[in-house]
Amino acid sequence: MDKTILLCLADGSEETEAVTTFDLLVRAGFQVRAASVNGDGGLTIAGSRGVRLLADAPLADEPYDAMVLPGGMQGAECFQRSPLLMACVRRMHLDGKLVAAICAAPALVLQHHQLLSQANMTGFPALKHRIPAERCVDQRVVYDARHRLLTSQGPGTAIDFALKIIELLAGRPRAAAVAAQLVLPQGIDSYQD
Repeated sequence: MDKTILLCLADGSEETEAVTTFDLLVRAGFQVRAASVNGDGGLTIAGSRGVRLLADAPLADEPYDAMVLPGGMQGAECFQRSPLLMACVRRMHLDGKLVAAICAAPALVLQHHQLLSQANMTGFPALKHRIPAERCVDQRVVYDARHRLLTSQGPGTAIDFALKIIELLAGRPRAAAVAAQLVLPQGIDSYQD
């Protein structure tokens, strides 16, 4: 069986980050489950720009190989208020599984709750003041292997973020195969063997 990924969604989640990541992970052959973190348990998600997304199920504390937290201020704030989501992140970390957060999620969710607080991370540039300076890395995508934490900066880094998830879970050849399907401005040089 291939890798299973939990992709969390809430009203206000950033559509580009969520959909791009979901799409590339499915192209890699992973089983991706979109879970609603909305307090009402509803599966229809109103993204940060009004695009409607449909979650597969409400969030549940189940085992996965990786967990993805897209950004979007309102969506990240919803994540921040969810005790169940915090418990899931803690369990994933304790089990040595990959936690991947992009845009507002590193600062507003992980750092806010001091989850993986010793890990190096990046996030949306306007929120970098919420990450301690000694752990904030100004790069498009940052992976801290010690903590199995992957972070990224925003919508424009979503492809890099998703390809790095694939590389970490299935290796560079699989990431290269997915990258080859995309029309990237700089090609797939960084993912070729």
